[in-house]
Amino acid sequence: MNEKLRHSRNVVISRRDSFNDYVSHSTTPVVFSLKNEVGGLARALSVFKENNVNVVHVESRKKHMQRADSEYEVYVNTNSADGHIQDLMALLNIHSDVINTINTDESEEGALAEVILSEIPWFPHKIADLDKCANRVLQYGADLDADHPGFKDTDYRQRRKYFSELAYQYKYGEPIPRIDYTKIETETWGRIFTQLTSLYPDYACKEYLANLQVLKDEALYRQDSIPQLQDVSDFLKARTGFQLRPVAGYLSSRDFLSGLAFRMFHCTQYIRHNTDPFYTPEPDCCHELLGHVPMLADKSFAQFSQEIGLASLGASDEEIQKLATCYFFTVEFGLCKQDGQTRVYGAGLLSSIGELKHALTDSAVVKQFDPKETAQEECIITSFQNCYYLSESFEEAKEKMREFASTIQRPFAVRYNPYTQSVEVLSNVRRVAEVVNELKGDLNTLSEALKKLQS
Repeated sequence: MNEKLRHSRNVVISRRDSFNDYVSHSTTPVVFSLKNEVGGLARALSVFKENNVNVVHVESRKKHMQRADSEYEVYVNTNSADGHIQDLMALLNIHSDVINTINTDESEEGALAEVILSEIPWFPHKIADLDKCANRVLQYGADLDADHPGFKDTDYRQRRKYFSELAYQYKYGEPIPRIDYTKIETETWGRIFTQLTSLYPDYACKEYLANLQVLKDEALYRQDSIPQLQDVSDFLKARTGFQLRPVAGYLSSRDFLSGLAFRMFHCTQYIRHNTDPFYTPEPDCCHELLGHVPMLADKSFAQFSQEIGLASLGASDEEIQKLATCYFFTVEFGLCKQDGQTRVYGAGLLSSIGELKHALTDSAVVKQFDPKETAQEECIITSFQNCYYLSESFEEAKEKMREFASTIQRPFAVRYNPYTQSVEVLSNVRRVAEVVNELKGDLNTLSEALKKLQS
């Protein structure tokens, strides 16, 4: 956290208009709460000075809302004609712990919205913002644990360092680097590809099988060649709007899920060690490409994945953990019913020969998917899961997750705008009304389609 903001517990941006275009006004009032301590106000106001934001009025008052660790509120009216207020807001969003939105009194002229940096964690608003969190790798990347199959292999460790550097250097909008995979890497892929594809007809769900066949037909998936991420990303974008971006290793649940909100899937380019091709302690390109990609090419499943991502934006750490666990037992290890039989759609199962076979045996414990119950389950990485969760269909799982997401305590809603590839914060009635107007054209189109079908 920026040292000058450390004592600013809450920051409020107030104005008579929508959140997304507040910077267009000539003046912007900012309210923040402080502890009553020497130097606190000076430290906070120095942020305005350093960002060339002209302060035209300052006043303090006793707090009027219950905010923890604060005693006074400071009202600062700024002149934003010089355009620097937007830089200030970006700094506050990056260096403050939290963000929140509160609606207050409304008049005939419009709604007064208050955006309070108080209890809601920062989240990306534009797809390019993912550059800020894509490199916050928690585990592996270039560093391997002592029990990793490739730990003692100097050449493999150097190769992993190379992949990590590519991922760290990548920025949104750039083409994904094409990899010249080695003979050993390609042979490892071939062994895994052959074994898994022989099992899929008896285990995988229909949607997976259909999309895997398309990937084969378009020569993107072959036994003798590891697919290039850019080619696969282009394929997904054309089918469901999902894209891939390279990542060096494990991300936090918050950072990974935020990518899904933008239909962006963080994907590794390295492959597991050749001495143990049917086991990996971490996600690798076999897991991503064989486990996830065919399902992300399904429209219903893509929407399900994105809605989990949208639900995570601004959620508390506790709620993130629950969402991540639901993701784990659906997108990674989920089962579904098709034609009276249990089938697999989870990527963790579809990329693991041993657990794929185990999950459909009588010895596997299978429960009906219920987000409230599932969210309490233990996620196991190093061995088979204690149990698996079954949904009757993706639509059922999606509806249950929507109900579960509605319980997340956020004082605003979010909407993904596919035209601008950005997340819109719906924080007041006026902004909601604007979205309704934007959707009227689509609703009219659907109405006309129904009329024609009925005629």
